[in-house]
Amino acid sequence: MGYSARYHATSLIAVFLALAVGILIGAEFGGDALSETRKNLENSLVGNLQDAQSRVSDLNDELGHADEFDEKVYPVLTRDRLQGKRVALVAFGSLPSEITSSVEEALGPTGAKLVGVGVVREPVDTTSLAEELADTRFSELATVPEQLNELGTGVGRQIVIGGTLPEFVRGQLFTHASGEFGALDGVIVVRSQPESMGPVQRSTANGLETSMLKGITATKVPTVGVESTKTEPSSISFFQANDMSTVDDIDTTAGELALVYALLGNEGSFGVKSSADRLLPDLSAPGG
Repeated sequence: MGYSARYHATSLIAVFLALAVGILIGAEFGGDALSETRKNLENSLVGNLQDAQSRVSDLNDELGHADEFDEKVYPVLTRDRLQGKRVALVAFGSLPSEITSSVEEALGPTGAKLVGVGVVREPVDTTSLAEELADTRFSELATVPEQLNELGTGVGRQIVIGGTLPEFVRGQLFTHASGEFGALDGVIVVRSQPESMGPVQRSTANGLETSMLKGITATKVPTVGVESTKTEPSSISFFQANDMSTVDDIDTTAGELALVYALLGNEGSFGVKSSADRLLPDLSAPGG
């Protein structure tokens, strides 16, 4: 909100300057009849401009204090709260670098380890998956949606508890996968589907996402869907429909704090968007 207010005040300055220039130019062609009006408007605009400049200065001071507060208080509230916990990050479609940075920053003081990262390929390459799994019960998944859903549930479950299936389909299912899945204490989920997908591709991707999340959440580890305040379209309602806690402002200190406490087991939809229940979990609750 601080950045928005500062932008608004700066915009006002630009508007006042534009008005002043326009009035002065117009007055050159208006003769003596506009002289008094011009002076009054000049005085008014100068006053408004000074007020706007003062407001920008105040906002910059407030933002500086807020940043300093965040830097000092966040580590106190999160230090060692997730000590020794194994956390994975799973993304559907793509994983924006700013989301990765926010997650890493959030986990920094907590003692948690980000042990695995996987980005699920979208559109889903069902043909390659079926070929890789030709000798298994998933051999017809390209034409039988139930097999793809069963695969997704199995992969999701084994991402958390461990197993050979995620590694077996790594090359076909993921565009990027690093680290180690298994024996997880929490999962962070990001959803950024390609805009270019057609209706059939999107339906297939949605089905795989839902089945993977079904497998993940069935393990009962804290699972948190995250996005930034700028994410469009929002996936919060999708996460909520899949029985996950959510954070819609991971790009803010409040969002990072909400993520940590959600990984401790505090359930809810946190953030600043209309889909949120409240800004933060109960920070006095022990969680986990």
